[in-house]
Amino acid sequence: MLETLLLIVSALVIILSLLQSGKSEGLSSAFTGGSGSNLFNQTKERGPEKVMSQVTMAVGVIFFVLAILTQL
Repeated sequence: MLETLLLIVSALVIILSLLQSGKSEGLSSAFTGGSGSNLFNQTKERGPEKVMSQVTMAVGVIFFVLAILTQL
């Protein structure tokens, strides 16, 4: 039962992560320092982006709780 729920939640985490828009110019520019990107840039999320981020965070927490519970 928990394994099936963990599988469903993990698929949700993947889908929600892929639906989010990128918050930076890319991983390569973070390492190469391309075009003035700041790795620690403070950008505020608004509207649907904020809701999507909060839902992703909540589903991620549920994923980790389920992962721990399946090992007990």
